[in-house]
Amino acid sequence: MQLEINVIDAFTDKVFKGNSAAVIITESWLSDTLMQSIAFENNLSETAFIVSDNKGVYHIRWFSPLTEIDFCGHATLASAFVLFKKNATLNTIKFSAKAVGILTVVQLDNGKIQMDFPNRMPKKIDNIPDSLLTGLSIAPSEVYRNAQAYFVIYDSESDVLNVLRDNEALKELAPLDVVVTCQSESNNYDFISRYFWPANGGDEDPVTGSSHTGLAPLWAERLNKNELVAYQASSRGGVLDCVVAGDRVLISGHAVQYLTGFITVEE
Repeated sequence: MQLEINVIDAFTDKVFKGNSAAVIITESWLSDTLMQSIAFENNLSETAFIVSDNKGVYHIRWFSPLTEIDFCGHATLASAFVLFKKNATLNTIKFSAKAVGILTVVQLDNGKIQMDFPNRMPKKIDNIPDSLLTGLSIAPSEVYRNAQAYFVIYDSESDVLNVLRDNEALKELAPLDVVVTCQSESNNYDFISRYFWPANGGDEDPVTGSSHTGLAPLWAERLNKNELVAYQASSRGGVLDCVVAGDRVLISGHAVQYLTGFITVEE
């Protein structure tokens, strides 16, 4: 069986930057085992699988090399990029995912793709897990948590950029991942972050759209503004435009094609 595969760099307008995701569109679902095997073979942060229904909704599932993921922003952006490119008459896409419901995605006039996600504002915690404290070389100023991750607040960009991690300690926080973040010291961005996910995906994620459904409302409250520009300070880097609108968070970014090809697998 041959399947078309597209690899897209998301949250960037330059190849080799942002976060790479593979997108595979099929008429019906492959087996879970096969989808996980393909994601493992691709060895990208995520591989998105899409099946459309007869109502114009695209059902989407996301797999890291290690496991299926409940919610992935950059692979949603990559998937929308592929679908918009395949059908020039499309300007709105509705994705459906079990954990987050219906996600509406639109192509903006400036070339960016905007995704409408649930607001997943984290809550401050006082009892910080020992594994989080021992897993990071720099002690947090504050810690928040939502259903996806622990959000570690630092006082300076140098802390975010230079913090070292013990992946074995952070794995003990599973199923939660870890975000480190601070207010940006640059006029170009409102806040920066990095994302560590040894329990679910590997080491450090290059750009994480889903985490910004927590980061954006957190910094909107702290900075008293609802429109923010974020930078994820990984080695590849990525820029995300965020708008906090009540119980929704709109996240926009560019995407660029890296690869189109075919894979041969046996179901």
